[in-house]
Amino acid sequence: MWWDSSYDWSVGMVGYRFFRKDRQGRQGGGIALYVNDQLECMDLHLVMDEELTESLWVRIKGRAGAGDVIVGVCYRPPDQEDRADEALCRQMGAASGPQALVLMGDFNHPNICWRDNAAERKQSRRFLECVNNNFLLQVIEEPMRRGAMLDLILTNKEGLVGDVKLKGSLGCSDHKMVEFRILRAVRRAHSKLTALDFRRADSGLFRDLLARIPWDKALEGRGAQDSWLIFKGHLLQAQEQCIPTKRKSGKTTKRPPWMNKELLGKVKHKKEAYRGVEARAGSLGGIQRNCPSSQGAG
Repeated sequence: MWWDSSYDWSVGMVGYRFFRKDRQGRQGGGIALYVNDQLECMDLHLVMDEELTESLWVRIKGRAGAGDVIVGVCYRPPDQEDRADEALCRQMGAASGPQALVLMGDFNHPNICWRDNAAERKQSRRFLECVNNNFLLQVIEEPMRRGAMLDLILTNKEGLVGDVKLKGSLGCSDHKMVEFRILRAVRRAHSKLTALDFRRADSGLFRDLLARIPWDKALEGRGAQDSWLIFKGHLLQAQEQCIPTKRKSGKTTKRPPWMNKELLGKVKHKKEAYRGVEARAGSLGGIQRNCPSSQGAG
């Protein structure tokens, strides 16, 4: 897609929410994503050198019983610098966590042979290594531009992407269009309560993600409420990436999600101590109740 802010009036589509990221430093370019407005969705900022890459990420909330899906859109210029390639790989690693991921776009790696999992050029080999390290699957099987496999669909869940079909070109583009369906993740029976599993948390990555944010710039000129919302948003995004959740089942669903064995023991100890104090107070004949109340000076 090729537009800038002056064309905003012409790109809206009734019934869809529009996400965009313009190309910086030159006219034209950029990427965009339309999401059905009946789906609950939000921007996902991976806070990893986002200004270096032409990529955007959106989290689409799953229906009841189904997990969320992260959808990414990317354009990689053929002459992209190594620094930007490294930033894109970091973003792909952060996005390809336990949640379902679908990443699509023009990656401009025509010399990768996906059948043999091999590549000729150094940059393409690094990208292929990133795909393999994050256990991503590439589902496009036919070339979409002059015999070259430039446009890819990557996912971390087998069977998540289906019904892939190549269509004709759109307008004057020399790329074929691709049509596919994102199939919801396998429905699982969830308990009503979930808790953060701090035992499996990646505290190092959590600190690193928050340390990368330019807080002075992000909070400059903001009031207390706006600053809190910005901080909270970054904190929750880091939490989602670094602290997995666990479902509570059986008897534990009646307890608050933060109640673990250690806290249960402390609560039990507190109750026993309280009962002991009550028993001793009762043996004193209710002295405290019979004491005259003190009177203030007039």
